[in-house]
Amino acid sequence: MHATLKTILAKSGPFIGLILVIAFFSLPTETREYFLTYNNFKIIFTQTVIVAIGALGMTMIIVSGGIDLSVGSTIALTSVVGALLIQHGWGPIAVLLAVIASGGLIGLLNGSAIAGLRMTPFIITLGTLGVARGSAKWLADNQTVNYDSSPLNSWMTTANPFSLTLPTGVWVALVLALLTSLLLRHTVFGRHIFALGSNEATARLCGIATKRLKILIYVLAGCFFGLAGLFQLSRLRQGDPTVAVGLELDIIAAVIIGGASLSGGVGTILGSMIGALIMAVLRNGSQQMGWPTYFQEIIIGLVIIVAVFLDRLRQGRAAA
Repeated sequence: MHATLKTILAKSGPFIGLILVIAFFSLPTETREYFLTYNNFKIIFTQTVIVAIGALGMTMIIVSGGIDLSVGSTIALTSVVGALLIQHGWGPIAVLLAVIASGGLIGLLNGSAIAGLRMTPFIITLGTLGVARGSAKWLADNQTVNYDSSPLNSWMTTANPFSLTLPTGVWVALVLALLTSLLLRHTVFGRHIFALGSNEATARLCGIATKRLKILIYVLAGCFFGLAGLFQLSRLRQGDPTVAVGLELDIIAAVIIGGASLSGGVGTILGSMIGALIMAVLRNGSQQMGWPTYFQEIIIGLVIIVAVFLDRLRQGRAAA
C-alpha cells in the first residue's frame, strides 16, 4: 500500500506541482481577479509553445542519457534563417521545411560529434552553443532581420485576443506531444532510446546500434528546436540573433520538473509538457505580481535546483 502511494505520488508529482503553483498565484489580491481568467490562460498556453516544443526534443535527449545546451542558440539561428528566407520571397511551407531542416542539421552536427568523437554531450553542445549563436549574428549582420509581412505571423496570435480560439502554435505543440509520446512508448525506436539511457553498454550488447541511435535522436531533437525557432520568429515577427539566451535552462528545467532523470532512462512527454506549463505559469504569475526580472530568474534557478534534488532522491530510493 505504501509503495503504491509512492508510485502514484511520483507519477502525479508534476501535476500536483502545477496545481500548487496556480494556487499560489491565485491567492494574492494583486493577481486574483485576472490570473484565473481564460484570457490569461490563453496567454500562458501561447507562452508555453516554444519551451514545450523544445522540451519534446530535450526529453528524448535526456531519456537517452544526453544533454543539449545549444537549444537557445539553435532557436535564435533558425529564426534568423526563417526571416532571411521570408525576405527572399519564400512561402510559409518552404520556410517551415527549411527552418526544421536547419535545426536538424545542427542536431546532426551535435549527434555526429558526440557519437563519433565519443565526447560528453555537455562539452560538445557547449561548443555548438557558441557556433550557432555566432552563426546567427553573422547571417543577420549583427542586427535584427525584418520583413514586410508573412502568413507565419498569425501562427502565434489570434485575430481577436478575447476570442476562445487558441493560436496555431498551441495546437501544433499538442499534436506533436501526442505523436512524440506514441513514438517513445509504442515503437522500437522509443524503446531503444530508453534502453540507451538506462545502460548504454547493455544496449550495445543487445544489438542496438548506439552510435546511429544517438545521431538520430539529436537530429530529431534538432528538428523540434528548429520548429521552436520558427514559432519564435512568428512571435517576434522578426529574426533576432540575440533572442532565447538561457532558454535552454527553461527547457531542461521543464523536462526535469516533469520527472525525467538526468542520468537517463526515465521521462515522459506528458511530464515534460506539464513542466513547460509550470515554467510559463511561474513567469506569468511573477509578472502579474510585479516582481522584477532578476527575481523571476532567481525563482527559476531555485526550481531547477529543487527538481534536480528530487531527481537524486528518486534515484537513491530506486537504488535502495
